[in-house]
Order: sequence, then structure tokens, then C-alpha cells
Amino acid sequence: MSDSRIVRRIAATAVAAGSVVAVAAMPAAADGGQGHGRGRHQSYSNVVLGDIQYDSPGRDDWSNRSLNGEWVEVTNTGRRAVDLDRWSLTDRSGNLYRFYDVRLAGRATVRVHTGFGRDTRRDVYQGSRDYIWSNYADKATLRDNRGRIVDTHSWGYRR
Repeated sequence: MSDSRIVRRIAATAVAAGSVVAVAAMPAAADGGQGHGRGRHQSYSNVVLGDIQYDSPGRDDWSNRSLNGEWVEVTNTGRRAVDLDRWSLTDRSGNLYRFYDVRLAGRATVRVHTGFGRDTRRDVYQGSRDYIWSNYADKATLRDNRGRIVDTHSWGYRR
């Protein structure tokens, strides 16, 4: 076998190996609607929607305790803190919660409650006197400070 042919084979093998490594290094596709009615966009960010308690435990009596039984978790899966200033969380009906002065530490979660309360690093409050998340079907959308969709989570049936 000639030297140039050996060099070409080695180069082709290296290119093929590089392609395999590049594909393996790509982020996994987001959940395509599998499991618990969860639909997702692929996130470009380490910040994702976590658990959602859309059906407040107990009777819906519009008390602040019951309203705060509804919540959405926003989780930073990365190691570095993320500034959520001017990020937003919306439902399918257009109810809007805007984050202000919230810095989410690496590998940390903040819960966004529906009712009133005192904001902390782990819990923030929308200040609503009505339930926001539908028990039957809804969609939570998290957007960054430029309005780009970061993550979504949906449940239930669609009318």
C-alpha cells in the first residue's frame, strides 16, 4: 500500500471519529411530550422549569394558603449563578409573572407561588388573589430577559 493511500485512510478515519465525537457531544433533545403530559422546547440555557403544583392541595377556597399551594419551580441545572432579572413566567391565558432582583445560584431552585408572601432566595410570590394554573390543562412558559422561550411545560388536554 502506498504512503499517500495510508495517509488518506488515516485522515478519513480521523474525520469519521471526529464526527462521532461531535454527535455524542451534542445536547440531548428535550422531552418530546413524553411523561406526565410534559411538553418541552430544547433549552439553550441551564435554567429550566422543574416541578409544577398546578392543583393546590385541599379545597380551593381562595385563601392565601391555598393560592400559595400552587407553584412552579424554576431550576438552574448549571454550576454558575444566573441573573433572572426581567425574565418572565406565563400561563396559556397570558397571566404574567416578571422576575426582578432574582439571582439563581448554581444547582438551585426557586418556587414561584401564586398568592402573597415575602420573597426569599427559594420562594417568590406573584401576589394574585385568584388561581393562575388550570387544574385541567395549561402551559407554563419561561422566557429570558429578551423574550426568548427558555422552557415550557404543559399538561392536560387541549380544547
